[in-house]
Amino acid sequence: MNEVIVAIGSVSILGLVLAAMLTVASKLMAVKVDERVPAIRALLPGANCGACGYAGCDGYAEALHKGGVKPNLCTPGGDTVSTAVSTLLGLAFEDVVEQVAVVQCRGNYSATHDKMDYQGISSCAAASLLFSGRSACPFGCLGLGDCADICPSGAICLENGVARVISSKCTGCGLCVKRCPKALIEIIPDTATVAVACKSTQKGAVVRKTCTNGCIACLRCEKECPEGAIKVENNLAHIDYAKCTHCGRCAKVCPTGCIVLGDFSSVHNTAIG
Repeated sequence: MNEVIVAIGSVSILGLVLAAMLTVASKLMAVKVDERVPAIRALLPGANCGACGYAGCDGYAEALHKGGVKPNLCTPGGDTVSTAVSTLLGLAFEDVVEQVAVVQCRGNYSATHDKMDYQGISSCAAASLLFSGRSACPFGCLGLGDCADICPSGAICLENGVARVISSKCTGCGLCVKRCPKALIEIIPDTATVAVACKSTQKGAVVRKTCTNGCIACLRCEKECPEGAIKVENNLAHIDYAKCTHCGRCAKVCPTGCIVLGDFSSVHNTAIG
């Protein structure tokens, strides 16, 4: 009996000693956190998308606290967050360059066809591993909605087998860009009025056989643009939005309609009613 009491007593004493050591260590090794860091973090939307260039909202909050970082890097938060952060840190307000996602594909069921009957996991990531997916176009949208699943604002839907971004709901976080296995989603300024809805780099003759809405690299858009804002490289048209004046002439001359005109104003655009 005495042996049991001694064992219990020894364990209890050891526990108290270790507890005391941990308490002292926690105070000596504690990392002091400036109260402004959690205050800054509370102002950020919590999307943890990385659009700001840092490892989530925590990383951006830490960077803002250290200084030398602009307060307008949070695209999902828009000007509201930029204003709040600037006020808290005593910085001059800087406007957020609002951005929006666009799907570079118009290969719907009316424009293309399936090369096989895919019956696997309902995931774009999984389908792309099997002969690049079921679509006849190896560059086309797989239409299984991985991008829609990850979108925090419900800005992506599936229409006629192709993903589509509802610009008025998009915050430009870019999570969909990272999720798409075909790299079909691009982030563009939400002031844009034209976009290339194709990602195929195949020659025109091949594209015509796989998708009637695909870019055939005919160069008509490049020749028509008065500002030199659109170039055809590697059999695909590319728009330089820094040069684009929104005249829309490229879309009007595109024979396949792969260059689309539209209002891409995002949720943060003050023009949205």
